[in-house]
Amino acid sequence: MPAVVLDSGWERRIRAGNLIPDMTIDLHGHSLSSAHARLGQAIALGLAQGARLLLVITGKPPRITALDGSSQRGAIRREIGHWLETGAYSDRIASVRVAHPRHGGDGALYVILRRSR
Repeated sequence: MPAVVLDSGWERRIRAGNLIPDMTIDLHGHSLSSAHARLGQAIALGLAQGARLLLVITGKPPRITALDGSSQRGAIRREIGHWLETGAYSDRIASVRVAHPRHGGDGALYVILRRSR
């Protein structure tokens, strides 16, 4: 299960936006099935290359409000948490965070991978 809180160094760098992603994957505009497959491939590649930080671009959610007053999120953004929790590499993910505005803010996520064993 991904950590809710990381060590203070990670937390400080996330808040300040002082992170340099090892890899970036853009899922914006993909179908759900192709986005899911690309995410799995990117995580596998990142792990094989020893990456610690993946920047996953999902695209900003539409500014649509449902009839009941709740806001709607994009399909990829809505599913990505489930994919990461149940995927083949879920045990290799240390944390998932909304990206700093310089890396896309609400339209992107940091996926922090655990160190190699």
